[in-house]
Amino acid sequence: MPVVTFHLIDNETNNAKAEALLQGACALYAEVLDAPIERIRAFITLHRAEHFLVHGQLCSKNGVNSPFFDFIIMNGRPIEMHNRLMKGFTDLLVEVLGVRRDDVRGICRRVEPEDWCISGEPASEVRKAEVEARKAAAANA
Repeated sequence: MPVVTFHLIDNETNNAKAEALLQGACALYAEVLDAPIERIRAFITLHRAEHFLVHGQLCSKNGVNSPFFDFIIMNGRPIEMHNRLMKGFTDLLVEVLGVRRDDVRGICRRVEPEDWCISGEPASEVRKAEVEARKAAAANA
């Protein structure tokens, strides 16, 4: 279920570091969620600098490299996991791409297990034991 998409400017630096960013993102997800790496997906969507506006100007004019990330997590996971992922993806972008921390933005999207599809079936069925264990842990917390 873990999926992260990085929205980046299409430039030499971002292209050269793409593999390191994607591998780092998958490793972070695996660590934080204690999930098998085979379940994790990471993507980069590249945008032309003249189609990316930050600080009130197109990045083609101001040269700012300001990534945005969007990640999905199954509802029911502890908020600490969300926070670790938000910080971790930000740290990764700063370390790998050399961007300013102040220029990084991101969002966590929580998805209900019945709304997530795995091999054509809802996660609420495919991962039923995991979902129930998370619900029980949350109720006991």
